[in-house]
Amino acid sequence: MAKGKTAKGTAIKQIEMRRCVICRQVRHKSELIRVVKISSGEISFDETGKTFGRGAYVCKSATCAATLKRRRNLDKIFKTKLSDELYKKISEAVELNTKEKIHM
Repeated sequence: MAKGKTAKGTAIKQIEMRRCVICRQVRHKSELIRVVKISSGEISFDETGKTFGRGAYVCKSATCAATLKRRRNLDKIFKTKLSDELYKKISEAVELNTKEKIHM
């Protein structure tokens, strides 16, 4: 049997799992926030998760966002000094996600 196929020969859909750079937990890609560095050196918040470039994933939890801001892990990952504005955007995205869960 070929890799990625079932016994009947139909393809198995891959589950996109990624690791949070703070807590190191493996989660589904949709449960994480992606920050990407493109080839020109620009670093941005990737809402689609499909932007080409070097990416880092962070959980949508308040503790991971606070730890990320405090430790400035993205500075180390992307080997450059990032603005506080980007860290603020990540925190806001986490807060928005938390509010959406409460209202569900």
